[in-house]
Amino acid sequence: MKKVRLISSVLEVIIGITLLALSLVNLVDEYWSGFGVAMIFVGSLFLLRNIKYHTNEKYREEIDVKNSDERNRFLSLKAWSWAGYLFVIIAAVTTIVFKFMGKDDLMMLSGGGVCLVVLLYYISYMVLRKKY
Repeated sequence: MKKVRLISSVLEVIIGITLLALSLVNLVDEYWSGFGVAMIFVGSLFLLRNIKYHTNEKYREEIDVKNSDERNRFLSLKAWSWAGYLFVIIAAVTTIVFKFMGKDDLMMLSGGGVCLVVLLYYISYMVLRKKY
């Protein structure tokens, strides 16, 4: 599993360089050059983190404890639930605001976001209810 993360980081950097090069020779538009630079940056950060994980014993132990600690898992799940609640509330408010502003396209987009999250929640709840 650890090698998969290392390989995916290298692939991200390679894809980013490829997108940047294609943009420089005008085969794709400038959106892809920015996307390529972002992929190079993110892939490089992940690559450095993976190298540090494999070479630094103290860092590896710290990360392993952090990933297996029940308190951290609980906090992570709590943070996801808060993020979900806040997203639904913000998107619902922006739906109403966009409707008053006459921006029907944006209103439909943010309203669709609310519906999608609520639908995903409902499906997840039903699956987990049968599983547990």
